[in-house]
Amino acid sequence: MKNNTLQASGYSTWQITLLTVLRVMIGWHFLYEGLVKIFSPAWSAESYLKASVGPFSSIFHSMAESEVLLQAINLLNAWGLVIIGLCLFIGLFSKLAKILGIVLLAFYYLSFPPFPELGTSGFVDGNYWVVNRNLIEIAAIAVLLVFPTSGITGIDRFIFKRNKKQ
Repeated sequence: MKNNTLQASGYSTWQITLLTVLRVMIGWHFLYEGLVKIFSPAWSAESYLKASVGPFSSIFHSMAESEVLLQAINLLNAWGLVIIGLCLFIGLFSKLAKILGIVLLAFYYLSFPPFPELGTSGFVDGNYWVVNRNLIEIAAIAVLLVFPTSGITGIDRFIFKRNKKQ
């Protein structure tokens, strides 16, 4: 027996299942990356920012030079990853989490864009040309943004109930 919410969504069971799995996997990735940073006392974004090679590298370098700004970036980066990841994982405030996830990944992409003329760095995990895992994850989150499923399979369904009466 199909769920009324599923029927009302216009999505098939397979579409909902696969979109939900994608949302949960991306959520787990964000959550895990954030927890690793929080539980690694020596972790700091400083070396990452200082090694930036992208078109905005001077901005990233200057961020690393300010101790106060660096501490704020460390806190926002680690806890941002955890909160965005948890929200995606459980489907809570997922529209906002998806938008913030795209913004955060865009910063990562812009700090180390995969353009051959910029060279490679220790922070790049492969050989890419224009498209890297950050850009792919941005695209995947964008798909989730336009095919929202957390109102069907996440906590959002209990918070943002749609008015069925017309």
